[in-house]
Amino acid sequence: MRKNAFVFALVSAFVFSVILSASSAPAAEKVIRWKMTSTWPPSIDLIQADQAFVKAVNQLCKGRLEIKFFTGGTLMPSYEVFDAVSKGTIEASGDWPNYWAGKDPVFDTLGSYPMGLTPVDYLVWYYNGGGKAIYDEAYGKFGMVYLVTGVTPMESGIRSNKPVRSLQDLKGMKIRMSGKTQGKLLKDLGAAQVALSGQEIYQALQKGVVDAAEFSSPSCDWGMGFQEVTKYWAVPGWHQPASVMGVMINKKVWDSLDKDLQANIRYAAQAASMEFFCKQYYDTIEYTQKFIKKGIKISRYDDAVLDTILKLTNKHTEASAKESPLFKKSMQSQMKFKKDFSQWRAMEVPFQFGFNPTEYPKLD
Repeated sequence: MRKNAFVFALVSAFVFSVILSASSAPAAEKVIRWKMTSTWPPSIDLIQADQAFVKAVNQLCKGRLEIKFFTGGTLMPSYEVFDAVSKGTIEASGDWPNYWAGKDPVFDTLGSYPMGLTPVDYLVWYYNGGGKAIYDEAYGKFGMVYLVTGVTPMESGIRSNKPVRSLQDLKGMKIRMSGKTQGKLLKDLGAAQVALSGQEIYQALQKGVVDAAEFSSPSCDWGMGFQEVTKYWAVPGWHQPASVMGVMINKKVWDSLDKDLQANIRYAAQAASMEFFCKQYYDTIEYTQKFIKKGIKISRYDDAVLDTILKLTNKHTEASAKESPLFKKSMQSQMKFKKDFSQWRAMEVPFQFGFNPTEYPKLD
């Protein structure tokens, strides 16, 4: 009897200690859940930058932070995402910065700029050349944190149903083109800028509402069906030598995160940038050939045309810099970056990012 009482007391003490230990242990960490949307619908492959970012965040922050992604237009119209993130209606959204130039002229420099930074330039400037501080200041004014999630190759150029080989050919044309400064340049060149969302371009070209249009990389343009409603393709894309994709995050939400979660999200953005950039660039091979096989005729502006556009661009850059201190700060930083690299760029010719040899070895 005494032995049984002793065993019972021992077991009871053990059970009590387990219960006490369980009750005093910290509760499991609650999963943080975000909603994120985009400016892009599924039909526009620029959405892949957002998707790559969400995938990377959910993998790196598994069990602590989870993002549920909604494609562009499903939660709200694309033009409302900036204010929605700024106000905290949603935690995050993908974007292209130039869409917000009406809120502050500086945004006209952060997504793309005529005759401006190339894809590699934007990445190097953002991570090492002082660019990140400009994005932080621009989006910070509106209560947001910004992370770059990718860059596109040079925008394809102008697609039309009449050949465009010179500046004279642009006169009188109605052209769908994004960007505030781009619109000023078209006016200088005797053309008219028409503002259309990506989803509206195909029908506008088909019905002759516009004479020409641009949108993005060859893979993106092909996916939007431009090969069906245009015959000519004018290059290079002086209006957008690159385009930056990124994610806007509400700053209060960001500041509430632990530092290690913030670091993981930054790593996720870097991973997305590499994935998106490499895929977009590689896809130019396949989709350029698809346009050619479809019978699209390609023309190229000569150097004199580009010199003229550069001079006009500089005129507008100087005027905008007088009106907006932050625009001026961004362009001063970008121009310093270009000047600092000018010596090396001259030295690395012809081995810049791309090198076209005059002949190839016979390896077959």
